[in-house]
Amino acid sequence: MPFKEHNRQYDLVVFGATGYTGRLAAEYITANFPVNLKWAIAGRSESKLQAIVDDCQKLNSDRNPPAIETATVDSYDEMSALAKKTFVMITTVGPYSAHGEYAVKACAEAGTHYFDVTGETPWVYKMIKKYEKTAKESGAILIPQMGLESAPADLCTWSLAQTLRKQLNAKTRDVIISIYNLRAAPSGGTVSTVLTIFDHFTLSELAESGKPFALSPVPHPGEPKRHNASIWQKIFGVHYVPNLGTVTTAFTSAADQGLVERSWGLLSEIPSRKDEFYGPNFHWAECYRPRNWLYGVIVHWIIVIGVFLVATGKPVRTLFRNLVPAPGTGPSKDEMEKEEVEWRGIANPDAELPADRQAFCRAWYYGSMYSCKWKMPAPTDGAS
Repeated sequence: MPFKEHNRQYDLVVFGATGYTGRLAAEYITANFPVNLKWAIAGRSESKLQAIVDDCQKLNSDRNPPAIETATVDSYDEMSALAKKTFVMITTVGPYSAHGEYAVKACAEAGTHYFDVTGETPWVYKMIKKYEKTAKESGAILIPQMGLESAPADLCTWSLAQTLRKQLNAKTRDVIISIYNLRAAPSGGTVSTVLTIFDHFTLSELAESGKPFALSPVPHPGEPKRHNASIWQKIFGVHYVPNLGTVTTAFTSAADQGLVERSWGLLSEIPSRKDEFYGPNFHWAECYRPRNWLYGVIVHWIIVIGVFLVATGKPVRTLFRNLVPAPGTGPSKDEMEKEEVEWRGIANPDAELPADRQAFCRAWYYGSMYSCKWKMPAPTDGAS
């Protein structure tokens, strides 16, 4: 599907194209988008950007090569000038809590549609509070967290809710998404982001952004809450969910939760989408299926203890930075080809129906997780 008509110089700009994730984005666009796409790659180093252009031409010589635009994330004037040139901007420069605000501000003010692949919910919460009103006035559509955090969970939830609506004529009471299978390694940039977020937000700010339905544009009509966990589950993480099996704490749940709840709110206030609204009693949870119960306990403790140590101790974050892969690095191409992920989900109707009536979904991907994420922001080869 082509882009809408517009008067901008570019259909699309990929900002941060010389980084690990940005390079993969440029490669995906080169291989899959329309050959007449007017696009550019942007970053600080013109020579490094030229190397990306050369690689793109080797990958697909039939398409228009990307133009080169130089800009730095720390210069609002440069980001503003870049945003005014393009219809859509995808930014891959993280950690977003350190480097992302000017891109959001520039796009919101210029009426430029914006995508990113962050998982930093506190930062997204802050950007919504600061720039959502501006974006509505300019016509910009700002879509954060469009990578593995949190597009799959969001799309699975929407699909489950629409199945209940169409098949049972019912709203959705609750959804549980399970990361059923995962074989992948994070990039250095992803690990750096996890460590950096605690340098930019206080514990009270983290708690505020993590409240139920904090990212939603409308408040929950009832008492906003999430799935109740037993004492056993709080201590050990492991519990059983019918039709999903033995599950434990998911490392992505904090990021995915907020975005799914935001979609719930958006569907309730957009006139053309109100039929798709999940329902006033909607609640959501995410979990991870471990290979066995002992592994599930270990995963839970690693998440809980790890977050506590990283959140409360700057020396611990410094130590971890010296031990983990550096930003800009990631799995090799051979390693990426062996990666895979699968999600499964269930949804219960908010209606007086037999107890066994549920919606079920399954989504999976075989191959690089970082290539997968670029199929999330652009499933139709463009913005329409």
